[in-house]
Amino acid sequence: MKTYLAVDLGGTKIAAALIRNNTIVRREQIETPSSQSPAALSDALKALLLPLSHEADSVAIASTGIIDNGALTALNPDNLGGLNNYPLQDVVADITGLETVAINDAQAAAWAEYKALCQPAENMAFITVSTGVGAGLVIDGKLLAGPRGVAGHAGHMLADPNGPMCGCGRRGCVESVASGRAIARAGEAYFAAGCSGYAVYQQFLAGDENAEAIIHRSAKAIANLIADLTISLDLDVVTLGGSVGLAENYLDLVQSYLSQLPAIYQPRLIPAVTGADAGLIGVTRWAEANT
Repeated sequence: MKTYLAVDLGGTKIAAALIRNNTIVRREQIETPSSQSPAALSDALKALLLPLSHEADSVAIASTGIIDNGALTALNPDNLGGLNNYPLQDVVADITGLETVAINDAQAAAWAEYKALCQPAENMAFITVSTGVGAGLVIDGKLLAGPRGVAGHAGHMLADPNGPMCGCGRRGCVESVASGRAIARAGEAYFAAGCSGYAVYQQFLAGDENAEAIIHRSAKAIANLIADLTISLDLDVVTLGGSVGLAENYLDLVQSYLSQLPAIYQPRLIPAVTGADAGLIGVTRWAEANT
């Protein structure tokens, strides 16, 4: 039975797990290096992965950003600093000496969610609303990554042409009005400077009118994103995840805006179920089917 070394590379943590028969048998985690230097990330990956690699047959990576033919990049390269065009897949292959594949973390989570569906579906989107807004797409039962790894970056679809400037260089992206970062930024006009998205959300739950307007704007943008993806891709179901997406009452709020649209724009909307290890499990199951 094949053992995978799964890696989930995020902005704050790097998780690694030995997975056999879709079950995590050992898991380790470290903080992502604060330095945005290639050498610092390579050293961190070596320290984490080398002790695990001797028990694995191959490596599967789920990473933040765009994975373009194994290299890490982003729609907003400034987010990656010195890591833009970092050859992630090659670095990990050199460290472990194992066959290595890599995809975006939202794409990996989408595959995990698809495999966890209770009711069969041909076309599904997983949308994560967290610090940013991302998505993964499964079309005709296959994960859609695209030749440059861009497929599913739905947080950069248009929400408001007069909205805030997004880090990608386009004005009014969904991420610029709906994400946790956007919620925090909007909240600074009414609450403490530097307040978090979580703090604004707690004000929303407490009934503050300003916070309610901010969260409603976020939820409406996500509902319209779901509608746009549905009418474009003929979606059967959308799973909603992320720290904002799974926050108390948020999915219900998105559903209420979605229900105001014609029925053809309304897929089945359900909460994500695979949790924090969705990237690890999803990329392993994807690798099993594609390598």
